[in-house]
Amino acid sequence: MRVFVAGGAGYIGSITVAELLRAGHHVTIYDNLSRGHLAAVPEGARLIVGSTGDPRAVRAALETGPFDAAMHFAAFIEAGESMRAPGLFFANNVANTIVFLNELIEAGVERLVFSSSAGVYGEPQTLPIPEEHPVQPLNVYGETKAIVERMLRWYGERHGLRWVSLRYFNAAGATDERGEAHEPETHLIPLVLQVALGQRDSIAIYGDDYPTRDGTCVRDYVHVLDLAQAHLLALAQCDRGGGVFNLGNGQGFSNLEVVETARRVTGHPIPVTMARRRPGDPAALVASAEKARTVLGWRPRYPALEEIIESAWRWHRAHPRGYRA
Repeated sequence: MRVFVAGGAGYIGSITVAELLRAGHHVTIYDNLSRGHLAAVPEGARLIVGSTGDPRAVRAALETGPFDAAMHFAAFIEAGESMRAPGLFFANNVANTIVFLNELIEAGVERLVFSSSAGVYGEPQTLPIPEEHPVQPLNVYGETKAIVERMLRWYGERHGLRWVSLRYFNAAGATDERGEAHEPETHLIPLVLQVALGQRDSIAIYGDDYPTRDGTCVRDYVHVLDLAQAHLLALAQCDRGGGVFNLGNGQGFSNLEVVETARRVTGHPIPVTMARRRPGDPAALVASAEKARTVLGWRPRYPALEEIIESAWRWHRAHPRGYRA
């Protein structure tokens, strides 16, 4: 297929692009590089620099096609930032996505795989969380993903867009070539590894009074390569009815358990400091991914937390400054 990938220079997007190329697809990346990295763009992909909110630029990029399908990774992702700057998130994650969808329809692109989030669920009523769980986000980031999912249903009904939405739980890990490098970094595993690299003195854990086994938040971590493979499977699912799918391993680890696993992997003591809870953080998010397994045929190849952290540690040791030279 000829695939148009918005946000393909970011963490998950670039690794998915590499897997698309490896599978024989032709890929055009569309990214404004505000939070992506030129150095993350895989060899063999064509890069067009532009914003999803610029209709003329999106239209011109799509005119270099035709394209059989699109993928959308072009969202701001940090939940804490979304609570401080909700307008920024609604503008980029919702308004810009409307522009992007309208241009896809005009260009005749009929398939879309959308990068969504477990953040749509909010505080779960049951664990593990099935796709049928009520959508009740606790933060603006999750709300933006929920809004786009509702929009996709209408675009499908009114315009015939065939779409799949993949609700990630906690993406983590790396390949030898590409890893997680946000500025500023807010995700737990890369922050922990920065301590092991001597780039920070300790790791802050936000909240130790949650109703969990050790008082810290519990999350379901999924290897980024497994996420990438799910996107390839989702391309075929667009023609088989589409739908919404959770992507997770079905096992939750607390923040302190992540730190302890990283200590074993790195051999570093990794000191911890406790801080107050952050607004919008649910106590526990653990996926039921049975639907992805049975319908998509998705089988995570790297489900072990230790294996996930080991892959991230290899990349961070080889790239201690991320993608900066």
